[in-house]
Amino acid sequence: MMFNEMIENPALLTDGYKFCHKDQYPAGLEWTYETWTPRKSRIEGVTHAVFFGLQGSLATLYWKWQKGFFERPLDVVMEEIRESLSGTFSITNPEMVKNYDYSHFEKLHKLGYLPLRIKALKEGTFVPIGVPMFTIENTLPEFFWLTGYLETPESCLIWQPMTDATIADKYKRILTHYAELTGCNQPKRVFNQGGDFSMRGMGSPEAAYRSTPGHLLSFGGSATIPARNYLMAYYDAKPDVIAYAPSTEHSVMESYGRDEKNAILRLVTEVYPSGTVTIVSDTYNLWNLVDNVLTDPEVKEAIMQRNGKVNIRPDSGDPIKIICGDKDASEENIDDRLKGFAETVNKGLIQRLYEIFGGTKNEKGFIEIDSHIGSVYGDSITPERAKAICEGLMEKGFVTVSVGLGIGSYTYQYMTRDTLGFALKGTAEIVNGEFRAIYKDPATDSDKFKKSQKGLVAVVFEDGEYKLIDNLTPETIKDVKGNMLEDVFVDGEFVRTQTFDEIREMVASESKRVYNGKF
Repeated sequence: MMFNEMIENPALLTDGYKFCHKDQYPAGLEWTYETWTPRKSRIEGVTHAVFFGLQGSLATLYWKWQKGFFERPLDVVMEEIRESLSGTFSITNPEMVKNYDYSHFEKLHKLGYLPLRIKALKEGTFVPIGVPMFTIENTLPEFFWLTGYLETPESCLIWQPMTDATIADKYKRILTHYAELTGCNQPKRVFNQGGDFSMRGMGSPEAAYRSTPGHLLSFGGSATIPARNYLMAYYDAKPDVIAYAPSTEHSVMESYGRDEKNAILRLVTEVYPSGTVTIVSDTYNLWNLVDNVLTDPEVKEAIMQRNGKVNIRPDSGDPIKIICGDKDASEENIDDRLKGFAETVNKGLIQRLYEIFGGTKNEKGFIEIDSHIGSVYGDSITPERAKAICEGLMEKGFVTVSVGLGIGSYTYQYMTRDTLGFALKGTAEIVNGEFRAIYKDPATDSDKFKKSQKGLVAVVFEDGEYKLIDNLTPETIKDVKGNMLEDVFVDGEFVRTQTFDEIREMVASESKRVYNGKF
């Protein structure tokens, strides 16, 4: 069976009901205005959402509409739209299909650009819950329908980068706090401590490379290589925006059978004689590898003679107990497969690596393991587990940067648009030349989570915080001094852009302003 390539006409990249709304609005509607806002935080200790991803999402939509709509023949794109609408609504409402007027799409194609104005805060801003991040409105009366039509793809493109950026900052604050408590005052080490391992668990490759940049605002490492191209294309990122070290997987280790000694020797002396390499180490029995392979004089010498670091990577079990030790482990209660290793299980990986390879104490008295050896753990890490790991290492007297954490889909896919309550909602319109402030305030919404703003909005910075002013009109908004919402995209053109480095710097500054290290 042969398959045709799926058509990506951007006019079809929306919810089905968006087709219908242009006929449902009142006659005489000329202008619609919507705001994007984080409405509620479901993340403990998080009071602000990181604004990030608008520039990339607009660039994505720009090219989708250019290549998939404006630059293609009108008859072709219109046939795709007619076929899609007919196929979707013909069973439920054939009368609508019969009478549907497609001329608004034809007029847009003839115009040749998206007649929209988008005003926004600076990306990298930490925005309080309930304060809008950007607004969107049409610039030509006949395209009043386009503002709401793009709600779905825009929301789809941006909620996750913002949520990821917000959670990554929380990780950064946790890891920084404990690193400083244990005598590591080198921000670069924390910057490299959290790696992004999420790609394989994301909804699609596209979701992954749009998601990962949110992580990279706070950390330097990621296995999501296409995120590099995305950031270079849409955020003028430098080529070194992603750092990633060679790493094995279980199939590699399995290919050596159970000969883990020769597997490691080959990897650290022939394949990677220098630099950083990470070796997954629990394909069979992590504690046997630690106690009987790493202690082998030939293996130990090969690691210690290298110009670089070998990271031992466990990949299953309870990460807190494996890294920091299981205090309750004994030969009587241990899993049968681990009999004979209770003492090592009790100590944990970091303590055993120190006992084997040595290390030094820093000025605060915490142990730094020898720089030739280290550990990475990337399975089922959460902010709560990261905190517990740091506390466990500190309790045992180790600097908390002794282990790198792979933050994967267990964090970045365990969320939804409602994690921070993001929504793009209409708050103003013009009908027959008359301005109207509109809003929603459901009586059944007991905590006012879904109550929207009303009228035009402005965001000002007063008393050290971003604040909302709403219920404004086209006249009164002119009197607002210091409105932080500025034009970024007007009539198909970017009028303000930011680089990834600029946004990274702003995230670091804003995190200190809002949280001052608290998590």
